[in-house]
Amino acid sequence: MRTPTRPLSALSLGIVTALAVSACGGSEDTTAEASSAATEVTVAHAQGQTAVPADPQRVVVFDIGVLSTLDSLGVEVAGVPEATFPESLARYAGDGYPKVGSLFEPDYEAVNALEPDLIIVAGRSAAVYPQLAEIAPTIDLSVDNADFLASFEERTTTLGEVFGEQDAVAGRLAAIETRAAEVREAAQDDGEALVVMTSASEVSAYGAGSRFGIVHDELGLGVADEDLTEADHGDAVSFEYLAETDPDIMLVLDRDAAIGESGAAARAVLDNELVRGTTAWRNGDVHYLDSSVWYVAPNGLPSVETMIDEVAAAVE
Repeated sequence: MRTPTRPLSALSLGIVTALAVSACGGSEDTTAEASSAATEVTVAHAQGQTAVPADPQRVVVFDIGVLSTLDSLGVEVAGVPEATFPESLARYAGDGYPKVGSLFEPDYEAVNALEPDLIIVAGRSAAVYPQLAEIAPTIDLSVDNADFLASFEERTTTLGEVFGEQDAVAGRLAAIETRAAEVREAAQDDGEALVVMTSASEVSAYGAGSRFGIVHDELGLGVADEDLTEADHGDAVSFEYLAETDPDIMLVLDRDAAIGESGAAARAVLDNELVRGTTAWRNGDVHYLDSSVWYVAPNGLPSVETMIDEVAAAVE
């Protein structure tokens, strides 16, 4: 059992480790045995507080980003949803991992049959938290896009505390903070950027405060359009808009590719006279991102590492 042993970090002030110690005869050996064997962690999460076993063994995960984090930490899970998995998580699509419904519609009987000691939801699955919480201890590790990195670090630290992987998580989070600072420094003189996503040959744009706002809010790239909303699906835009906005850097996601749907690739969608006239295109600063990372699992620890490196490649 990987029981948390170090003091809690500032990023996880809401996590309190409680030791349930039974007084059996009062001997030192008995007390030590009880202290080491009976532990639980009270986790503060997006929908309240939940007491869960320390180092839970039967974990059902309803979020691909959280699954990505656990996978990278070597934590096994008992059940996953039917979903489009990034290539790095392709093994979870097979029969080796019981399926527990979709991200939006759990199969509650399948979940119950696994007798989980912890269920984790986030983002797309957060709405079904109340129903899943009736089956087993459930925590919502949704990340706040308005303060993405701090919220992501807090949620990831929570996973480290629960699964006894504090040191591994702390080291990688420290590296992320260092790398993000390097990108901010490099981005200071790189002009204005625009994040766009293609889907079924349509184009949406995203700005500061949006689901991809990390590009501007925390990695320091200038904002090409201050009037974009913070809507999850972005603002629908035209090729004329891209030409008029004329970003210095364009960061592109392909939603169809991310979710495994057929459709014109982002490169083909944007390859037209209007887009080719933009500063970003003319200077070779149209960068195609790993869409499965950014769209499917943006809150995963490996995902954020990749996201920062991809933005770094655009500005360094």
